[in-house]
Amino acid sequence: MLDIKLIRENPKLVRQALEKRGDTLALQNVLEVDEHYRRLLRQVELLRAKHNETSKQLGKAKEKSPELIAEMRKLGDQISALQQETGQTKSNLESLLLEIPNIPHSSVILGKGESENVVIRTWGEPQKFSFKPLPHWELGEKLDIIDFRRGVKLSGSRFYVLTGLGAHLQRALTTFMLDLHVTEHGYKEIYPPFMVRQECMIGSGNLPKFSDNLYHDDEDDFWFIPTAEVPLTNLHRDEILDAKVLPLHYVAYTACFRREKMAAGKDTRGIKRGHQFDKVELYKLTEPEKSGEELEKLVADAEDVCRRLAIPYRVMQLCTGTLGFAACKTYDIEMWAPGCAEWLEVSSCSNCSDFQARRANIRYRPEPGAKLRFVHTLNGSGLALPRVLIAVLENCQQPDGTILIPEALQPYMRI
Repeated sequence: MLDIKLIRENPKLVRQALEKRGDTLALQNVLEVDEHYRRLLRQVELLRAKHNETSKQLGKAKEKSPELIAEMRKLGDQISALQQETGQTKSNLESLLLEIPNIPHSSVILGKGESENVVIRTWGEPQKFSFKPLPHWELGEKLDIIDFRRGVKLSGSRFYVLTGLGAHLQRALTTFMLDLHVTEHGYKEIYPPFMVRQECMIGSGNLPKFSDNLYHDDEDDFWFIPTAEVPLTNLHRDEILDAKVLPLHYVAYTACFRREKMAAGKDTRGIKRGHQFDKVELYKLTEPEKSGEELEKLVADAEDVCRRLAIPYRVMQLCTGTLGFAACKTYDIEMWAPGCAEWLEVSSCSNCSDFQARRANIRYRPEPGAKLRFVHTLNGSGLALPRVLIAVLENCQQPDGTILIPEALQPYMRI
C-alpha cells in the first residue's frame, strides 16, 4: 500500500510513476476521497471545540439554560453524525488505497508488455539432441510417471497425478532445494499453514485485487494460499522488529492454489499450469537501504538451483508494464524446455519495498529512541514446481526415452 502522505503531497510524482505501469484509474478517486475525509475531520474538530465551549458556559451558569442544553444536544448529534460519516469515508479511502499498485523503482525499464522485458544474462547452452526431444506430457505417459486421465477423474481439468518415480522426483527436487537454501544460502526453514485469514491476503497484496484468482472456504472464512509469500509476509504482521535481527531470510515449501483462467486452448497440455502446484519460496525482510542488494542476492540464490541442476536458463528484468502488483522491481528466471520448445518461468524475484510491510504493519526501530520505519520485503521462488520438473524431464531425456537424473538429485533419488 502506498503512503497516503506521499500521494497527498506528491500527486504528480505518483501519477507519473503509475502511468509507467499503465495504471492511474484509482488515483484521482483517492485524492478526492482524501480531501473529503480531511474536510470532515476539520468539521468534527470545530464542532468539538464549540461543544466544549458550550459545556464550559453551561458549567459556569448559576442556572441551567434550556437554550444551552438544547445547543449541547444539537452539537452532540451533529458530532455523532459527522463521526459516522468520517469513519465510513476513512474506510472508503483505505479500500481505494488497497487497489493501487506499487511504484516502480527508478532502475526499472520503461515498457508496456512482455516483449519489452530485457534478458540481462544467460547460463548454459540449450543442448542439441540427436533425436527429436519429446514434451514432458509424452515422456510422463510413456514412463508411467504422470497420469493425466486419473487426475481429471479425481478433480477435473488442470489436475494430474504424479506416480512412482515421478512423485519421487518431485519430492527429491523439493528436498534438494530446501537443503541448499538452508545449509548453504542461510535461510531459516518455515512450514506455514496452507490456509490463512483474510487479513493475511490483504497484507500480502492478494486481496482485494485478485479475489477472482483465489480459492476461498466460505464456512470458516479461510483463504487457500496462492504462494508461501502470503503466510511469510504475515509472520510478523503487526510487529515491531528489533533492527539487530534484520535481515530475516526465510524459505518455505508449500502447495499453492490458484484459479488458472487461461484462454481456451492455451497451455492446456501437460503440467505447466494447474490449480494446485508445489513451490519452494524465498522471502526476506530487510532495512530499506539494503533491499536492492538483498534482491540481487535473492536472484543469485535462485540461479544457483538452476546451475546445480545443469539446466540452461536466462534472467529477465521486467519492464514497468509487466511488474506484479506489489513489486517495485522484478527479475524472472526462465529455464529452457526443449520438448515444449519454450522458456519456462521458474522464479519471479521481487523487491516490494515497504508496500507489503505498510499493509501488514511490519515495522522496526533503527536504534533506541528512533522513529519507527517500515521494513522492505522481498520474495522469489527458489524454485517453482512443476516447471522445474518439466525442465528436468525434457532436458535430461535419453534416446531410449529414459531420464538421466542430474547429479545433484541423485542422492535424493537414492541412485
